[in-house]
Amino acid sequence: MDLSIAGRTALVGGASSGLGAAVAEALAAEGCRLLLWSRGGKGLETVAADLRDRHAVEVRSVAADAADPEAPDRVVAAAEDAGGVDIVVLNAGGPPTSDPLNTEGEAWRRAFQLLSITHIGIASSLIPRMRDQRWGRIVALMSSVVREPIPALVYSTAGRSALAGWMKTAASEVAADGITINGILTGRFSTPRIEEIDRDRARREGRPLEDVRADARRAIPARRYGDPAELAAVVAFLCSDAASYVTGTFIPVDGGMLRAT
Repeated sequence: MDLSIAGRTALVGGASSGLGAAVAEALAAEGCRLLLWSRGGKGLETVAADLRDRHAVEVRSVAADAADPEAPDRVVAAAEDAGGVDIVVLNAGGPPTSDPLNTEGEAWRRAFQLLSITHIGIASSLIPRMRDQRWGRIVALMSSVVREPIPALVYSTAGRSALAGWMKTAASEVAADGITINGILTGRFSTPRIEEIDRDRARREGRPLEDVRADARRAIPARRYGDPAELAAVVAFLCSDAASYVTGTFIPVDGGMLRAT
């Protein structure tokens, strides 16, 4: 299917590895120009250089930590320098696990900055240009915890739920302007983040890592972790002209793990 987004400019967060890098790959394959951001380092530049070489598209990058209150201004400035963006993929790493009855104020502040405040700031600043051109796509990579909380991921559940509330509200405000806003409720994928969560659980429970992974796979009807490319394909579709009537939705991509409708 021709997604009709060749030549569009896409801003992709958390693009140095995992799901963000997979989304960047999918959009580059469709002919999008890219502005990638993450905390920076060698990983971000490696991904950018690889996409330039293999897909012959323009790829820029900017280092910004989503937990830093200055990140929205830095990312938006880079987007303006790139001539503006048509597609925004909101994504960042997750906060640490925690006992839900033993949380800390500073950890709450960091989680909300990381998972909601930064992303709301970026999207809000970039929407006016989308309105002017009567076309725009915003897709947030979220988590199944928005619908079914996991006790140890209390910071993630709260921060991502706040973002979901803003997205659902904003989607109805801009739908008539040709802008769609959707979220992906991610399940378990073979990424560094899931590796971290599994290792943390193994440590807390004093169990072998492979036993923890086996339990997790049994809880997924597909009986496996997902390939990041499978999620990236859904994101690319949501960024397309074909998905112009899909907005204000939160779509599970999780191998059937979520039981709630």
